[in-house]
Amino acid sequence: MGAIYLISHGQASVGARVYDRLSVNGVEQGAIVGAELLRRKIGFAVSRTGSLVRQVKTAETVLDWLGAAAITKEDVRWNEYHHADILRVHGSGLPEPATSRRIQEALDPALAKWVAAGTDTPCAESWPAFVARIVEALDEVVATLAKGENAVVFTSGGVIGTLAGHLLGMPEVGLLRMSRATLNCGITKLVAGRSGLTLLSFNEHAHFEGRAARLLTYS
Repeated sequence: MGAIYLISHGQASVGARVYDRLSVNGVEQGAIVGAELLRRKIGFAVSRTGSLVRQVKTAETVLDWLGAAAITKEDVRWNEYHHADILRVHGSGLPEPATSRRIQEALDPALAKWVAAGTDTPCAESWPAFVARIVEALDEVVATLAKGENAVVFTSGGVIGTLAGHLLGMPEVGLLRMSRATLNCGITKLVAGRSGLTLLSFNEHAHFEGRAARLLTYS
């Protein structure tokens, strides 16, 4: 029975001129989750990452620990939803100053309106289209795995929460509720068996307990 490990990217540079890059904490988070996967002695036959800088750099850091940096491939279908576009269309735009808390407070109602709008949204990507592309990307990863092989995917909280919800039959709950709890460099594990995919664990973060608790972030 093979497994797919979904890793949320390290902390981005919230409040900086360029958001899509890892913060100092984000780099350290990647090293910690890399060490955790190495401790578990997990081998990966397949690795994917979205094309966002924060996703790619997290993948590079983690896979460097595993000696598997060469196996990863970029796939834009693993990119996060476009939060700035959703805030512009269904909210009041990015708040100033753009702290993690203020962005989340503004984004929550905007995401709910985006979901409710369905295909009837001026956003570049609708909620149904978002769900379709990430499910398609996940299905493709599963299809590439031979019996007993594992895959790792570096993506974002909205993607992971939505897929977790999808496997439970509630993708909108996954986006609006579960994704809010997704930690940077948390681990979500899916198991592929004869009956399809099963959500085995969501948002594992024991590797950030104890002395590493200072690195618990959500952005």
